[in-house]
This record gives sequence, structure tokens and C-alpha cells, in this order.
Amino acid sequence: MPTNRAARLLAAGAALTALTLLSACGSGADHSGRTARGSTAPARPQAPRQQVDVLPGMPPVADPKDIYSADRPNLLSPVVKGFPSRVYVPNTNSDTVTVIDPRTYKVVETIRVGRQPQHVVPSWDMKTLWVNNDLGNSLTPIDPRTGKAGDPVPVHDPYNLYFTPDGKYAVVMASMDRQLVFRDAHTMKVVKTVPVSCHGVNHADFSVDGKYFIVSCEFSGELLKVDTARMKVVGQQKLPYRGAMPQDVKIAPDGSRYYIADMVANGLWVLNGDTFAKPEFLATGKGAHGLYISRDSREMYISNRGEGTISIFDFAHNRLTKKWRLPGGGSPDMGGVSADGKVLWLSGRYNSEVYAIDTRTGAQLARIRVGSGPHGLAVYPQPGRYSLGHTGIFR
Repeated sequence: MPTNRAARLLAAGAALTALTLLSACGSGADHSGRTARGSTAPARPQAPRQQVDVLPGMPPVADPKDIYSADRPNLLSPVVKGFPSRVYVPNTNSDTVTVIDPRTYKVVETIRVGRQPQHVVPSWDMKTLWVNNDLGNSLTPIDPRTGKAGDPVPVHDPYNLYFTPDGKYAVVMASMDRQLVFRDAHTMKVVKTVPVSCHGVNHADFSVDGKYFIVSCEFSGELLKVDTARMKVVGQQKLPYRGAMPQDVKIAPDGSRYYIADMVANGLWVLNGDTFAKPEFLATGKGAHGLYISRDSREMYISNRGEGTISIFDFAHNRLTKKWRLPGGGSPDMGGVSADGKVLWLSGRYNSEVYAIDTRTGAQLARIRVGSGPHGLAVYPQPGRYSLGHTGIFR
């Protein structure tokens, strides 16, 4: 969330404490003795895999029990294998993108972009990185093979950016315009504009079959369900918490539920996307914000921006298992997992820094100074067949 927008909602978030767990979920013991979550793959199911009737044009679902099965450590597509490994950090207040070499933890370049860059988003075909210049009303393309920026493309209010699973459309989260704008995925020409009645469309994720996606509306505390093919809002609900401020959205590996981080309620909403019924809640930490899946699909990392921690959620046991604290505190926000799964990279939203965190131990590996207001950084390249957008949702 941009800092100038956060000021309007500061009062709503003040003095709120974490909710208690309303579902059967709960926190449990530390499993620190286990092997690194990002470096091992779970046993493959022996039963025949069920076929999924997907959105026309969408790549087939390889494993319905684990939609992230193509995201295993270093399982890079031929499209990206020649790309140098980099961390791209958009600095909303500096109007720049800081480029970090993850091997040395050193800044190797600073790219000037448009006004208030929010996220760096891999394109559906994984050949381009799009910098979302929110107040600059443009997208700056970066060639991840060379690291060079191209000419900006005019796009109004591009707070965030997603791609439909068939690769046909980009979906611009036009937060201030209160619109979902479907554009041609390559030319960015408008195909359809969908006005919404909620405030602050923000983050999203798609169902297993790609036929719908769930959207968070941060300023009005609402969720939307959108039919992908019809480009139409088919469901809308208000979250049952005063001042709710939903952020990142992520679907479980088996597609059974969605998790929506809420930085005011201080935890996760757990939603059945198919029924779109009232969600349950799981408290994680103050300012819950970003959600990232481990390379073996067993865990989810939850950045708690308001307290400088990362909570760990175990999918198989349906509970929180650990909480990592950044030494000296910080404001962990958006980011991604390294291609080998060993490092979680997060921007420090209010500290002009980036954190590199060991996914086995939770230890801080590096704290790197960047520009002012770092937000939706992208670790690139990453494993997967195609990108659904944001800072890297790969299937």
C-alpha cells in the first residue's frame, strides 16, 4: 500500500489488537529441526491424477493436488534459463528500481522509472518485467535478460497487475479509479473496463481451473469474486471486522481455500472461493501483509509488517508453526522466494531496506539499503511455466 494512501487509514488501524482464532486453526510447536522447506520436494501421489476442466486456452493443471508443482527448486522454464538472477526493488518515494545481485547482496544498478512505482510484475510469458508506476500512469518494461528498461507504456492508475491464466489479458488493479481494467497482455490496449463499488482493489489470485479470481479491496475491507471469461464481478462481501484492510491473496496448493492477509485485523482470512461464504480468521501478527509459498508447497511465509516478523503456516497441519523475528525490527512487506527456495526476500517498506532471510532457520542473511519506500520487489527468474502477475505467482 502506498505511503500517501496509508495516512488516510492510520486512524482505522490504531489501537487494534490481533483477533483470536475463530476456526479450528491454531499455532503449534516449532519444527526447527526439519530440513529446509525450499530445498526438498514432497512425495508424489501414487493415485492417478484427476483432470481439471480449465479456462479455455489455459495450460493444463499438472497436479490438482498441488497447483505449485511446477515451482520446484531451480525448475526453470527454457524461456528464463539465460536470465541473470536479480532482485528488482521498486522504491515508491524515490521513483526508482534498485537491482540487487542475490549472490553478493550488492546493489548493481538503479533504474529511474515513473512516479510512485509499486510492484515489479513478471509478464505471463515471463519475458518482461513490468514496473507499475502508479501515479506516473505508466508501465515501464524491463528486459530481464539484459536488465535494461524500455520506453514506458501509458496505463492509467496501475497500482497492481495480474494476468489471466490463458495469457490473453493483463488485469490492472486501478485502485484509485475503482476499476478492474482488462487489457491485451502484450500491447496493453484496453479490452474491457469493469467498474467496482468497493474501494482500493489491490491483490488477487486465481482458482485452480482459472475460471475465477478473488480480489482484495483494501480501503473498504471487502472481497470480490470475478468471473475470468466474462470479466464480470459475480460476488462481493464485506469482511466481518471493523476497519479491515485486506492485502495479499494466495490460494492453497490443493485449491481448497484462499488466504487473505489483513494488516488491520492482524492475520489471515481463510476463504472458500467456490462458495464465497463468510471466511474464518487466523491471527498471525501485527500488520499481516505478504504471502509466499515455499518451493515444496508445504509452508506459507506471512510477512507481519507492523511488528517485523514472519509467521510460518503449515498447510498439511493447518496451523502456524513458527514465527521469525528480524533482528532490530523492520517492516517486512512484499517480495518472493529465491529460485532454489533457500532465501525469502522482502522489502522493508518504511526502512529503505531489503531483507534476505534463510527459509530453513529464519536467520537474517542480509539487510540491504535501497531507495525510499521499497514495496513489491520481484525475485527473478523463478521456477514455473507461466506467470499470473503480482511479484511472481507462477504455475
